[in-house]
This record gives sequence, structure tokens and C-alpha cells, in this order.
Amino acid sequence: MAKHQMNDAVKIPDTVFEITQHLGFSQEKKALWAWYEIAGSVMSLHVEDPQQRFEGLLRWFYTDLGFCAREDYFSVEAADLGSCIMSRQGNSTTLATVMILLAKQLDITLDAVLLPGQTVVRSRINDNIVYIDPLTGLELSRHQLHLLVRGELGNSAMLKPKYLKTASLKRLITRMLHELKAGCIVTHQFEQAMECCNLLLQWHPDDVNLNRERAFIAQQLGCIKVAISDLQHFIDSSPHDPVTEIVKMQLKELSDQPQTYH
Repeated sequence: MAKHQMNDAVKIPDTVFEITQHLGFSQEKKALWAWYEIAGSVMSLHVEDPQQRFEGLLRWFYTDLGFCAREDYFSVEAADLGSCIMSRQGNSTTLATVMILLAKQLDITLDAVLLPGQTVVRSRINDNIVYIDPLTGLELSRHQLHLLVRGELGNSAMLKPKYLKTASLKRLITRMLHELKAGCIVTHQFEQAMECCNLLLQWHPDDVNLNRERAFIAQQLGCIKVAISDLQHFIDSSPHDPVTEIVKMQLKELSDQPQTYH
């Protein structure tokens, strides 16, 4: 797989389409043409009042175009932005991203909010902040936002202010890569999952949890030397992490396995 350099000069949808083609999923040109078709059509919704524009966008997006949650929600296809645009089905992150892009065409600023486990959309029109569930287009109350957090982290989890911060493009694409990686692991596409880890580590070289994840993936591929190196890096970098003792046991087990050289 050719090396794809990640840097801070990112934009959507272009960067994401390049990544998913690099990973062997949706084709960049087909995805771009599908995007251009939808982006051109949205201009017919332009009216003077921004709130009416936004409400028109939601109706058009969910009713006329039929965007919705993909049935195989945790699949690669749901996490692939190009596939989402072409099939009009995705997960919360890809659906939120398409909506944000379309709103930009209408001079409406929407932002992604990366709750634990789900992405939601935040609109701020005339100083009125509203949170939207990208899976349905329905408004979310603060209580419902808290329920989403509790559903992911447990009933004792608080709705912390940091959870409601809007995401930069870099953070949004990072979440997409994590979701693509998870979809790859579920379907045993370990080479693509490994490349997702490699791309993420270019942006987040200090995230030792990525090294631990890559060690698991490398083990599935029989790349024991890589797995050992990543686990040792995790241990050296996180001596006081609660899982370090478990990682040490994993490292000992791996050290006794035969190695496959790639």
C-alpha cells in the first residue's frame, strides 16, 4: 500500500476521499462527482432567512434525499464518507460531515461535536444554539445529549463541557479514521486497519494507545516483531497506566511466538 502522508493542511471532502481511496475503499473520483451533484442541487434551497434555510436543508437532506443511518452501522461503508454520499447511508460522523458541507454551500455554519461514541451537529443561528442528531435530523435536548454520553461511558458519566466543544477538521477526520479502523477490524481487513493506525500515528505520535492497538493488529497479521515493538513502547511510555501489567503479560506471550517477517 503506497505511503500517504498526513499533514495539517486538510479539508473536506477532498482529504477524506483521498484517504479512503488510499485504503482501498470508495474511489475518489466517483465520490467527488456524487458530491458535486448534491452540492449543486442544494443551492435551490437558498432563502433570505438563515433559520428557514437550515430547516429547508434538514427536510431536503432527510426527506427528499433520504439520508439515513446505515443498517450495518459499524461497517467500513458506514464510516466511509464517499460511500455515505453515494449510498446516502452512513454513521453519525459521516452523516454529520455531509450535512456540515451542504450547510456551508448555503452560508450556514454548522459544527461537529464529538460526543463519546456519537457525533452530533451544532447550529448557531441568531445566537440560538441547537444540537441535531445527524442520524435522524431531530433536535437533541441537553438531557438527550447526556443520555448519549451515559450510554457510552456508563450511568455515572457526567455531561462535561469538553464533550460539547466543536471539533476541528483534524479531530473530525481523526474520528473518521478511528471508525474506519474499527470497521476494518470487525471484518478482519487487518492490513487496512494497520494503515489506519499508521496514518493516525502521523498526526498523533504521542498517543501510545494507538501503539497498543497497532500491536493487536500486527499480531493478527503475524508481524510479531512489530507487535512486540509497539507493546514495549507502550510500557516504556506509560509505566503507571492501569493496563500496563496486562500489556507486560501480552508482551511475554508474544515473545515466545514464532515470527513472520514481512
